[in-house]
Amino acid sequence: MSNASAPTSELTGPTRLTLKVWHPDCWTLEVTENVDAGVTAHTVYNTPDDTVKGHFTVYADRVEDIDDFVCATERSRLTDSVSELSPRHEFDNGASNVGNTTRELMVEYDPENSMTDSLLSHGFVHDAPVRVDDGWEYWPVIDTADRADLRERLDSLEAANQAEIIVTKVTSVAGAKNHVSHQLDKLSNRQREVFELACRRDYYAWPRETTTRELADELDISKTTLLEHLRKAEAKLLNQYAESTT
Repeated sequence: MSNASAPTSELTGPTRLTLKVWHPDCWTLEVTENVDAGVTAHTVYNTPDDTVKGHFTVYADRVEDIDDFVCATERSRLTDSVSELSPRHEFDNGASNVGNTTRELMVEYDPENSMTDSLLSHGFVHDAPVRVDDGWEYWPVIDTADRADLRERLDSLEAANQAEIIVTKVTSVAGAKNHVSHQLDKLSNRQREVFELACRRDYYAWPRETTTRELADELDISKTTLLEHLRKAEAKLLNQYAESTT
């Protein structure tokens, strides 16, 4: 069961939460649980094959631990491809390789195994990079829904994803700059049209009430084009990456 006992009643305005999350069929959780390394998830891009590619920074105390992380990620049944974006870091003159070391990866995987869409459908807007360590994800989110039913929404989120969720931090959001109503201003007209149609047709409900094919047909565009608009809109709303074009 979720731990939503933090004193949110004393806060005013939108609330920022940090959610400690475990859920099944997640490659980052499985790998970090078995390897002595952590990872930070930065940006996510959709592909034409209905998968996503994510940019991750792997961190550890030793080069060997990062090597183990990369190997485990490549072997995972939950990943489709793994590419290294930065060269392997070596230490000079045979010195001890204990110390902070990182490596950048691009990993392709199924978005259905991510919590992103489900969090959004329950009123939680992703607000910063996600850290994954020791088999747990740490999601910084803005709670855009009614604070009075926070526990119910967290319980529903757990049930929908067979997840375990613990609220580890609660703070107010001064100025509400990251509130979803403000984030919508970042969307192009087409992105807004696609995203708002998806919301009206309960694409983000659990279970989903429509498919990307049905949405594409209603807008008279291809499924690939719809996914491109939808993923760009989601990325802006979830603050996952800054686009240079709209």
